[in-house]
Amino acid sequence: MSPNQGTLLSGIQFPADLKKLDPGRLPQLSAELRSFILDVVSAKPGHLGASLGVVELTVALHYVLNTPYDRLVWDVGHQAYAHKILTGRKDVFSTLRQNKGISGFPARAESEYDAFGTGHASTSISAILGMATASKLKGENDRRHVAVIGDGALTGGMAVEGLNNAGVANANILVVLNDNGIAIDHNVGVIKGSVLKSRSLFHAINFKYFGPVDGNDVLQVTKVLEEIKDVPGPKLLHVMTTKGKGFEKAEQQQILYHAPGRFDRKTGDRIQKTTDEGPPTYQEVFGRAITELAEKNAKIVAVTPAMTTGSALTGMMKKLPGRVFDVGIAEQHAVTFAAGLAAEGFKPFCTIYSTFLQRAYDQVIHDVALQKLPVVFCVDRAGLVGEDGATHHGIFDLAFLRTIPNMVVAAPLNETDFRNLLFTAANYKEGPFAIRYPRSRGVLKGRKTAFQQLEIGKGKQILQGTKTAILSIGHAGNFALQAISQLKNREAGLYDLCFLKPVDEELLHHVFMRYKKILTLEDGVLQGGLAELVTAFKSRHNYTASITSLGVPDRFVEHGSQGELYRKCGMDADGIADVLDSLS
Repeated sequence: MSPNQGTLLSGIQFPADLKKLDPGRLPQLSAELRSFILDVVSAKPGHLGASLGVVELTVALHYVLNTPYDRLVWDVGHQAYAHKILTGRKDVFSTLRQNKGISGFPARAESEYDAFGTGHASTSISAILGMATASKLKGENDRRHVAVIGDGALTGGMAVEGLNNAGVANANILVVLNDNGIAIDHNVGVIKGSVLKSRSLFHAINFKYFGPVDGNDVLQVTKVLEEIKDVPGPKLLHVMTTKGKGFEKAEQQQILYHAPGRFDRKTGDRIQKTTDEGPPTYQEVFGRAITELAEKNAKIVAVTPAMTTGSALTGMMKKLPGRVFDVGIAEQHAVTFAAGLAAEGFKPFCTIYSTFLQRAYDQVIHDVALQKLPVVFCVDRAGLVGEDGATHHGIFDLAFLRTIPNMVVAAPLNETDFRNLLFTAANYKEGPFAIRYPRSRGVLKGRKTAFQQLEIGKGKQILQGTKTAILSIGHAGNFALQAISQLKNREAGLYDLCFLKPVDEELLHHVFMRYKKILTLEDGVLQGGLAELVTAFKSRHNYTASITSLGVPDRFVEHGSQGELYRKCGMDADGIADVLDSLS
């Protein structure tokens, strides 16, 4: 069923059409826009609550500003659905987050109205300040520059750095603070409290403060924007909005309806599968395992940068209050905070999505690894994550962690290995220990297994072959198992390295001495990862076996389902089977 565009929205393709409306029609347009978002996102899952909350703000901004000439940056981009609909993408909005469809985040390559790509939080103020400075250098004195930042994103240090610089740069920028009291989980820290309610803070850093304004009153927001749009210097407009506004379930259950999946458009009830969904997710396995470990070891604590629910730490938080630390959208702080805990004898499990760990690379090197502090990095959402696309794929961690001295880097083949790696890491005292795992279900059914200590740097043979050996790391090895099971001629052997660093050189020697052809398989970039490690090993020891490598090529991967993206990279079972056939 096609989404209902409504009488006003049907006549709007671009902001120029919006500007033709009498201001009195903007509330009706906002209602139609909200309904349109609900029609589409109920069937094509995406980030719902954040975009519902800023419908009126979005209408007002495009009504007052001269976009795309005026620059408008959204932080974080999952609040930009209404923006996309009003800027030429209404007719393709139903392709949201699907392969070959539009991105779920602003993307410069997608539209001239997307002034800056914003898949990660806390970047908008720095970006808009850079743009405003560039306009000043070019003599574009009539161009306006606006950043819309959620109050959750203000917990990120980069936002504070941007505010600090903007206060002395004296650039003509407007920061719109979207204050709804919640990011994905509830906001943490002092900023969510008294500081947001105090204009003195912003005056102190040389920002002219306006507000607070009811951000869900489109006429009020439009009026204020008109009044302040030409006020010189750095400005901050404080708007109060409700995440999930206008849809009862999304307002009542703001965490769940941040990205609820498919739901019934009329009732708001989520549509869930009624059949057996199989094994638990790696996130569920992690949440249960770390709670078990922490119950037995009082030194174990967990640290997360605003991903308590996503990383399955809510169970530990309930059972062991005071031992799970949500530090806000502040990955750099999370890592060094964990380092401080480790320096005083605690065993912190620092749980960060792979794509966000990139933001704390210096802290991993300088504050943890250099000092050999025993922080466990639980690298969630590793590999190809699916519909969130290029900004969120966790494909670089194997390569960038492998280069760091004193670091153990591991990835489990399945849930049992994952539990054992967590147990092994909990007992490891020599330095940092990184375990990366995907956004997916495991492969084993049944009850949990008892913890076992693993030998660090030791891989294992899964299947013995004759001509070709597959060397894999992590969950991707299961795709290889599926591929081998499809082949009539079982010539391929499978070896799970488990540890990328230190790598099992004894196992590598075994493989190179027995096989003529080797296929490496990794759920990450080929450059710098397993493929290059194995190639260098071959060269160093003068082996003659040929090497073929499957992994993520040297490009940013678009959005789409995980299955589609693995097929495109040739890493699904069929793709691996084809390669094995060609090597036989």
